[in-house]
Order: sequence, then structure tokens, then C-alpha cells
Amino acid sequence: MPKNINDMDMFIFICLCLWSLNGVFVADAVKSESVTEGESVSLNSSLTQIQTHEEIEWKFGDILIATVINNKSVFYDIDDESFRGRLKLDQTGSLTIINSRTTDSGLYTVYSSRDTINTINLTVYARLPVPVISRDCSSSSSSSCSLVCSAVNVSHVTLSWFKGNSSLPSISVSDLSISLSLPLEVEYEDQNTYSCVLNNPIRNQTRHLNITELCHTCAAGESSLITGLISAAAGSLLIVAAVGIFWICRKKTHQEVQSGEEITYADPTFYKRRAQKSRAQEEEDVVYAGVVMRH
Repeated sequence: MPKNINDMDMFIFICLCLWSLNGVFVADAVKSESVTEGESVSLNSSLTQIQTHEEIEWKFGDILIATVINNKSVFYDIDDESFRGRLKLDQTGSLTIINSRTTDSGLYTVYSSRDTINTINLTVYARLPVPVISRDCSSSSSSSCSLVCSAVNVSHVTLSWFKGNSSLPSISVSDLSISLSLPLEVEYEDQNTYSCVLNNPIRNQTRHLNITELCHTCAAGESSLITGLISAAAGSLLIVAAVGIFWICRKKTHQEVQSGEEITYADPTFYKRRAQKSRAQEEEDVVYAGVVMRH
């Protein structure tokens, strides 16, 4: 008989435990969730249902953001109102964050009126830009083309070059929001496929390299630049020469006008001879004054 009583007590004890924990799953470890900003994310409460008169609380860090009281959901504004209109609770007490932001990253804890139910570490990653591949003509040679892959204002990312499916040296950054650039040098006649990849733990963006388009354009660009410089220099010389010739001609004309010879004729003086001479003789005896030349 005592044995039966002990078995019965054990059975009743187990039933009471199951009843008290009905719908509750207690998580021992902190769970992790990751999402890209702008997406919605659901944080599981680990409840199968909320018991009548059971209270549920969600906290972001130490800040209360949502509760369930008598099966009614209540949401609380924090100082910066960052969660306003973006929170939802379902019948299991799971919390959904709509249109997530990077500022939503942090520790979320759900409590019941009996115990701590679940703790979730949420990370919201910024959207990844597509990396940009540009040529570096100043570092290119006659046989190789220098390229640079870059990404602006990124954090928690890795920037890498790939040759086919093989990863080449890469660069990573964690907390800081900075600009990254990673160089690569290839031969003009290289037939391999190259790509630049920007990735974080949950997403990646890829830009494929077109060697013909970038590198050959680079060489053509240098030739065009040289040709343009030569043409510009030749044009400048022609303009200078034309202006010089104009001024020389103008100066010469001005000098000729100023140095022109001025001829002044003196008044003639006539001397009258004797009357008995013939008219022809008188004409021969006419004396003219000299001509004075002035410069």
C-alpha cells in the first residue's frame, strides 16, 4: 500500500507541474535572430498559448515595450518613439517588429507572470550596396590594368575579390561605418572571370568584372587624353601666333605713320636782270631756293 501511495503522489506531482507549465517552454540559452533593415522579424515567445489571466511582458534591454494583460495587447512608447506603430503581438505572445531598423538591434526578453520565458539577441544589418569597380589608370602599365573595388558607408561587412570561385585577399570591417576599397591588378589579355563581393553574415552583393570594358577603355582613355592635350596645345599656339602677328603688324603700321617723311618747300626768290637780255636769258637766270627735308 505505501508503494501505491508513493506512486500516486508522484503522479499527482507530475500532473501539477505539467499544468503549471502548460504552454510554456523555458529556453536555457540566448537565441539569435538576424534580419536586414526594412524587413519584418518575429521574435518567438516559446509559448504555445497564453493562459487566462496570464501576463506577458516584452522588454528591449531594460525598457518595457509591450505587454499582454487579460488577452489584450498594450504597447509602450520609449523616449524616441522608435517602435511606435511597428510592434504586433499574436495569440502566443510572439512579438513582431515591422520595418526593422538598425537601431532595433539588441537584447529582447519575454517574461510571463511565472518566469522568464525567452531571451533573443536581435541584429538588424544595414542594406548592402552593390560594390563599384573602377579603373586606376595612373597605376596601370602597358601590360596590366589596375582596378579598385569600393563600397561606401558600410559596417559589419567583408569586401573580397573572387577569381572564378576562389577567394582572393579580402578586407573586413565591423562596427564602424566607413568606406572600403580593395585593389586588383590583371593582365589585359586575362581570360579569367573576376568578381567583387560585399557581404555580411546574412546577405551579399556582387559586381562582376568586365576586363574588356574597363581595362581597354582605360588604355583608350589615356590615348584620348594625350591626343586631347596635344590638340589643345596646338590650338593655343595657333592663337598665340595669330595674336602675335596681329600686334606686330599693328605696331609696324603705327611706326610707319609716325616716321613718315614731311616735305616742306621754301618760297622761291626771283632776281630781276637787265631789261636788254632776252626772255630766254631771263629764264636761265632764275634762281630757286633749296628744298628742306624734315624727318
